[in-house]
Amino acid sequence: MYKVTVGFSRVFVGVLFLISGLIKLNDPVGFSFKLQDYFAPDVLNLEFLVPYALLMAIILVLIEVLLGVMLLVGYATQLTLWSLLSMIVFFTFLTFYSAYFEKVTDCGCFGDALKLTPWQSFSKDLVLLVLIAFLLWKKDMIQSWGTPNVRSIIVLMATVLSLAFGYQVLMHLPVVDFRPYKIGVNITNAMQTPSDAPAPIIEYRWQYEGPDGPFELVNTTGQDPQPEGAQRTGVETQFLRPPYEPPIHDFSMERDGMDYTQELLEEPKLIVVVAYNLAVSEMNGFATINTVVAEAQAKGYKVIGLSASGPDEVAVLREKFGVMFDFYFCDMTALKTIVRSNPAVMEWQSGMIKQKLHWNDALKLKFN
Repeated sequence: MYKVTVGFSRVFVGVLFLISGLIKLNDPVGFSFKLQDYFAPDVLNLEFLVPYALLMAIILVLIEVLLGVMLLVGYATQLTLWSLLSMIVFFTFLTFYSAYFEKVTDCGCFGDALKLTPWQSFSKDLVLLVLIAFLLWKKDMIQSWGTPNVRSIIVLMATVLSLAFGYQVLMHLPVVDFRPYKIGVNITNAMQTPSDAPAPIIEYRWQYEGPDGPFELVNTTGQDPQPEGAQRTGVETQFLRPPYEPPIHDFSMERDGMDYTQELLEEPKLIVVVAYNLAVSEMNGFATINTVVAEAQAKGYKVIGLSASGPDEVAVLREKFGVMFDFYFCDMTALKTIVRSNPAVMEWQSGMIKQKLHWNDALKLKFN
């Protein structure tokens, strides 16, 4: 009995840590944004850690991947289990804090591939906590796979491959894009609510004072039942099914107080330079992007910039690199979601995303 349970727990925990780690390793920049959410003043108030968020994100996901591999092959079992326990206690605290205090609505456990509510994340971590504690209790029943040398080689290869993969996505872009702004998406369509979208369901709790005291009636019609002989004292509502939210719902492009979103989404040949925050942009990237911009303008493309930075930062950029295109304001969170490079370059055709490139790859942009 215990042998089967140990085998199942070991595979379940190992595979889950491996999958979760690889998804976040595919997008460590996105995971670092999530850590910054936790470091915010109104959450954990650890703002001094914000500059180290990316480094911490990389280290955490590398450890997560390697612990999954180590548990599956039975490498350094005691060290692995205690490390897993320490990590899951840390994650359980974060997810409970998020859920109970409603501070961070998505823990980022599986990146953008799978969204979990805070309470779902906490429940998942509680299950893992129990399973890891059980494995520690029955650690003598965990059988190692292969010889010690084979296990060491597997862990070493996993380390090297994880480092190489992490470097690749940092210097370029995530290999798999799980976000709503991936190549092939039409932004205009993604901002709309389809006609067949499920309607919201609202529960109404009608409160009354009657001859026998206060009582409550519940319905989902929104109509006051108006019970005879009772006086209504209040009504409370909650969504049983929230309203449909389009994949893209927080995107706009503004300049000088005017909204140019629809106009720019209708442009048939548009090159977009994205820099969510010019103060922390990789300035060397603009030298490369300027070459691409000049070629694009020569070929008849309209070129714009999108940033959450103000006119002063844009003026500094113009003076330093001679940038010859207009910048439009866009929400920083939306820009961080659009592309994981600061700066980056994209091609849109009538609102459809055709290309998106890290500034390191800007010269690979293809023109029609």
